[in-house]
Amino acid sequence: MFSFCDVNVHCLPTGPIGTNAYLITEPRLRQAVLVDAPLGVWEVVEPILKKEGCQLSALWLTHGHWDHTQGAAEVARKANVPVSGHKADQPLYETPEVMRSRLPASIVVEAIKVDHWLADGDSVEALGQTVKVSHVPGHCPGSLMFYFPAAKVAFGGDALFKGSVGRTDLPGSDRATLENSIRTRFYTLPDDTTVLSGHGEATTVGEEKESNPYVRG
Repeated sequence: MFSFCDVNVHCLPTGPIGTNAYLITEPRLRQAVLVDAPLGVWEVVEPILKKEGCQLSALWLTHGHWDHTQGAAEVARKANVPVSGHKADQPLYETPEVMRSRLPASIVVEAIKVDHWLADGDSVEALGQTVKVSHVPGHCPGSLMFYFPAAKVAFGGDALFKGSVGRTDLPGSDRATLENSIRTRFYTLPDDTTVLSGHGEATTVGEEKESNPYVRG
């Protein structure tokens, strides 16, 4: 866990391949937001909410791939919270069977009702802060980044990783589009911005601009 602007960020790698979900809590306001929902994440989230005296107010999905959404329907149901995502991934959210051909038989993904469709340039008020939303397609058509300007923290899903980038060999992915998203959305943020990705360790914009072998700044 780390903190910024009275907000706590809990990185919760869960699900079959250890996908990072992020529970962002503001104990003073007794509010919380969850970014992405791998399988089983609610079992981890619920005790943290109780410990910090917070109530979950929203679920934000960075994109529609199964490993980020497998627990979303359960979270929405048990916490009774609205779900937000990008409309380009509507088929993945509402009819996840479109991913079946690329998944093992053991992977089951429940359909998700998205309550709010977010678009590039939107702003969301949450946890006493203004959060900027950017559309960052390339890895997935509806990939989103959630950026907290006051803290210089960006939740980027699977677009940009520490020393790597998201896969572009999946349906709906495109290498040139991803590179453009990284250059125009991530690399235009301050160099000391912390980037929290859907897998692996945190990094910074400056570090990736300097040394990422796939997309240099």
